[in-house]
Amino acid sequence: MDITKNFKIPRGLKYLLISIPFVVLTFMFAYVPLFGWILSLTDFKPGMTLTHLHFVGFINFVKLYNQRNDIVRVLRNTLAMSGLGLLTSPLPIVFAILLNELQFIKLKKFIQTITTLPNFISWIVIFGFAFSLFSNNGLINSVLNGLGLYRSPTGIIGDVNHVWMFQLCLQLWKTLGWSSIIYLAAITGIETELYEAARVDGANKFRCIWHITLPGIIPTFFVLFILGISNILNNGFDQYFIFYNPLVANKIEVLDYYVYKVGLLIGDYPFSIAIGITKSLISIALLFAANFVSKKVRGQSIF
Repeated sequence: MDITKNFKIPRGLKYLLISIPFVVLTFMFAYVPLFGWILSLTDFKPGMTLTHLHFVGFINFVKLYNQRNDIVRVLRNTLAMSGLGLLTSPLPIVFAILLNELQFIKLKKFIQTITTLPNFISWIVIFGFAFSLFSNNGLINSVLNGLGLYRSPTGIIGDVNHVWMFQLCLQLWKTLGWSSIIYLAAITGIETELYEAARVDGANKFRCIWHITLPGIIPTFFVLFILGISNILNNGFDQYFIFYNPLVANKIEVLDYYVYKVGLLIGDYPFSIAIGITKSLISIALLFAANFVSKKVRGQSIF
């Protein structure tokens, strides 16, 4: 008698086995590199072998204080861009609700496709479009100059006074449709019986949105908002690296770009690791703080 015919893998064990490759990859790419943090306590230079390293203590962390002027400037830019991103975080909710209320299915799919596609466009390609439109001789900049609405010798792309808003608009254009997908999924998870009962009671479309749709997706928003607070120092590298130029360098140099500049361009690798460690610790502290406040205010938390 073949006993293997009656043997069944438990559902929980099956899912655990499926998840193992992803857990291994996460460990390799997210946790193994943390061993490199020890280099922040050495005098490491690119090309040096481990046998030639000398322990220097926390001198690179003290260097953070000694270069506080640069750090404060970079933090200002980082917090400004991340803060603007948090302030505009409800926009995907509004867009998802408006898109969900469209009755024409083909138009709804068309708009969703058009607004989602920019998320898959490289920032290099976006820079090419932006340069052709907003540089000194760009199409939109020339039109605005001709109408007398905006005059700048460098164009919008090199205007230091409007660089934060310009980058925010580009980011919103690129991510709005993609960010709304999770809210559309949350809306589809709301029971249709709630809408039917509300209509029977005489509720109009606005009342249904206000009393059913919004409460149904607010928990999702708060989870993403808490994660956004924890990532307030991690507002990306690609966008600011591509649009970086001497005209706007003072306003567009965020923390991620500063780490890149210090580590790879200047070659002060241990100092860049020290900055990265400090940023990670602050992000973890912000995550726990935001989660604690959410638990006290709303009675709910993400962990």
